[in-house]
Amino acid sequence: MATIKIKQIGSPIRRPEHQKQILIGLGLGKMHRVVELQDTAEVRGAIAKLPHMVEVID
Repeated sequence: MATIKIKQIGSPIRRPEHQKQILIGLGLGKMHRVVELQDTAEVRGAIAKLPHMVEVID
C-alpha cells in the first residue's frame, strides 16, 4: 500500500480540543514534525479536517 508524508505547519495552541486529538492521532503535535503513514481513507479524512495545520509533502 502507498504511503503519505504529512508535515505539521500550524500550532495546536488555541485550537479546539478535537483538532488537537486529530493531530495526536496522526502522530503529530509539535511544529514541523513529519510523519509517514499509510495512505488510507481515514488518514485522508483527518488531513481534510486540518487543512490549516498540516500539509502533504512529496
